[in-house]
Amino acid sequence: MTITVYGIRNCDTVKRARAWLVAHGIEHAFHDYKASGIDLATLQRWVGEVGWERLVNRSGTTFRKLPEAERAALDAAAALALMLAQPSVIRRPVLEGAGGLIVGFDAATYAARLARR
Repeated sequence: MTITVYGIRNCDTVKRARAWLVAHGIEHAFHDYKASGIDLATLQRWVGEVGWERLVNRSGTTFRKLPEAERAALDAAAALALMLAQPSVIRRPVLEGAGGLIVGFDAATYAARLARR
């Protein structure tokens, strides 16, 4: 199965993750969801696997700029709508096709999960 890296091209964390994959000879496709968007079915699949709480980047600028009432009222439906409308709020990167989703970049996690490939 092919690994797809979802993220934003100019994100430093995405750059580090992609560099790690290249350095370890792991082929991957890249989907820039800021440029190409992200569909509801993909987000629903991810939420079903790791939960919306894991996918929403609460420390990012996009999330912090939301009105306090909107941040406080966030639930699964609101999180899906927010991620569709503003993909920058999705934690980056998301790797799919690695025997389950990997959300974020951690070299040790990548090594443990992807070394078996």
